[in-house]
Amino acid sequence: MGCETAFGRFCFFRGPEGDFLNIWAYIDGFNLYNGALKKSPYKWLNVHTLSQTLRPTDQVSYTKFFSAKVDARPNDPSQPLRQMLYWRALRTIPSIKIIEGHFITKKTNLPDADDLDRIKNLQLSGIDTTGQFPKMAHVYRSEEKGTDVNLAVHLVHDAHMKRFDAAIVISNDSDLAESVRIVREELKLPVFVFYYAHTKHPSFQLKQVASRFRPIQDSHLLNNQFPQTLEDQRGQFSKPTEW
Repeated sequence: MGCETAFGRFCFFRGPEGDFLNIWAYIDGFNLYNGALKKSPYKWLNVHTLSQTLRPTDQVSYTKFFSAKVDARPNDPSQPLRQMLYWRALRTIPSIKIIEGHFITKKTNLPDADDLDRIKNLQLSGIDTTGQFPKMAHVYRSEEKGTDVNLAVHLVHDAHMKRFDAAIVISNDSDLAESVRIVREELKLPVFVFYYAHTKHPSFQLKQVASRFRPIQDSHLLNNQFPQTLEDQRGQFSKPTEW
């Protein structure tokens, strides 16, 4: 393989006997954030070097990061600004491409959690709750759309186009199992799936179809942080002071 691709100019290399794999990495941004980063100090994460750390004997030549732009919320108005700073950090790496999905927000009717718990506790105590229903409330609910579909489509398409020797997928989303299976079983290319070590329920479906199914440790996150201050064509910028 050479240095030119449809996604820009970058190079990857082989040993004289082809002794390591050219790997492309596929990062499920929200799954990684909610599973590993949300309550951690490791949000300023370089996902490209993380992927390379997970396969140190191979060459990760390209990384696709799948996410969607978030909206400001009354309790967190600076959330979009922090996200854009992080995406700006990602874009300092030429071999990272951000692929966007989108959010939809709709009003829905949901049960009050405290009242639902009250009824469940009564049932557990043996009390007949026939005719008791939890209080309901109208809420706005945001749903991220497109990330898992985009990742699955890109993974299968890139494999079909023979753009890599093997793929890394960082996600614990069982919806990706079929795309992983297709690449591994039908296109005959390895797919290494990584999930966060502290995940309570690693995906059984992904484990069944992945070439390898391995945890990401906190040390992987700690050792693959961007520098506090970065620079791009617009100038210097820094990691958000609060996150």
